Amino acid sequence: MGHLDHAAYGWLTPVLSYVMASIGAALGLRCTVRALAATGTSRRNWLLTAASAIGTGIWTMHFIAMLGFHVTGTEVRFNVPLTILSLLVAVLVVGAGVFAVGYGRNRGRALVLGGLTTGLGVASMHYLGMAALRLHGEVTYRPLVVALSVAIAVLAATAALWAALNIKAPVAVAVASLVMGAAVTSMHYTGMAAVAVGVTPSDTALSGATAMQFIFPLAVGLGSYLFITAAFVALSPTADERAASASARNLGESALPAR
Repeated sequence: MGHLDHAAYGWLTPVLSYVMASIGAALGLRCTVRALAATGTSRRNWLLTAASAIGTGIWTMHFIAMLGFHVTGTEVRFNVPLTILSLLVAVLVVGAGVFAVGYGRNRGRALVLGGLTTGLGVASMHYLGMAALRLHGEVTYRPLVVALSVAIAVLAATAALWAALNIKAPVAVAVASLVMGAAVTSMHYTGMAAVAVGVTPSDTALSGATAMQFIFPLAVGLGSYLFITAAFVALSPTADERAASASARNLGESALPAR
């Protein structure tokens, strides 16, 4: 068995991956709250932003954490098409869950369906990302720990969507985001605890890209997208703020003396 190191750079990758998961969750929750207060195309656009934010945040978290994954006795590379597919799966399945909540008639049923869909999406993204691993040897999984990681993903997603439906205060949204970030990160490391690698030493070149060639630039690009979108969403007025400024404007106009 190869010795697995899940944090080859010390606390750097776990902390950074947690920060990315929390930013994605915060942005996703904020957009979902906005979506529920909007109608028509505005609601749809907020939900699309929420799905891309949560999906991108989770994916970036996973692969930043994977930068710290080293196996004694073999190089580790990543299959590029599978890695990109895992990103698309994350955004699409999280999107399905978010839209279930955004357009669900029955809140309770929408929450269960959305949480289950989103959680399974997070888990499938994680294990697709793991299937993209290329190394000299064989990767095996402990089924019970895999099941536990999937259960954590579903619970985390359901809790996050519940927070989006029920929590409006910015401080509460921030706390919910930190909890969601912790849940997603713990799901990742639980999933990684299920992994065992039987190394077969070999001199043949591995296919795929190294983490630094491919994962790192992509994670930096997606991370930048999250930061920019978060700033845009934070600065754009909420429906309540727009209504308040409109009523203040109307009051100001009505107070002006008629010519």
